Amino acid sequence: MIFDLTALPPLDQYKLLASTVVPRPIAWVVTMNPEGRLNAAPFSFFNVFGAGPPILCIGIGARKPGDLKDTGENIRSTGEFVVNLVALANARAMNVTAIEFGPEIDELAEAGLTTMPSLKIKPPRIAESPVALECRLHSIVEFGPDRAMVVGEVLAMHVRDDAVLDAKRCHIDTPKLDLIGRMHGGGWYSSTNDRFDMPRIPVEEWQTG
Repeated sequence: MIFDLTALPPLDQYKLLASTVVPRPIAWVVTMNPEGRLNAAPFSFFNVFGAGPPILCIGIGARKPGDLKDTGENIRSTGEFVVNLVALANARAMNVTAIEFGPEIDELAEAGLTTMPSLKIKPPRIAESPVALECRLHSIVEFGPDRAMVVGEVLAMHVRDDAVLDAKRCHIDTPKLDLIGRMHGGGWYSSTNDRFDMPRIPVEEWQTG
């Protein structure tokens, strides 16, 4: 079956992409507006894109054309944000912060979450998250009135102590983080602890095998 995305409306494009490009990591983003009000929201069109500099990207949609949600507006205004990763234990709280609250509502309080200070930027991190990435805005790529991609540079990372195997060598016990990913439909998620090990094959081994 072939789907011509150039001939489909955005909602159908979204359904196809979100149902096949899985699992997607979740950026649980904390921002602060110029007046100091916090906002927290999850986004699953997200990933890291290499190091030197360490870059991540987040796709942010709009409630309606021209209204790129509080997260997008806060990042535009301040240039700072924290990407917290979501463990299985955080799933319910993350889902609460996905509710379309008005800008006057503190999503972190509604979800029963606490914050801890960041090292290099003003917005705090979510204390309950096992990994938090402090980010500075690098650029914003506009895709029209209701879609933008935020490109951020990671300035600092906080990793829960018990998941650090060797800090000097930057070795992390990834399974211990127990992160979840976004799947298809309205509410499906997956665990990252259902895994298998398949080492890369050296070309010499392949050619002589």
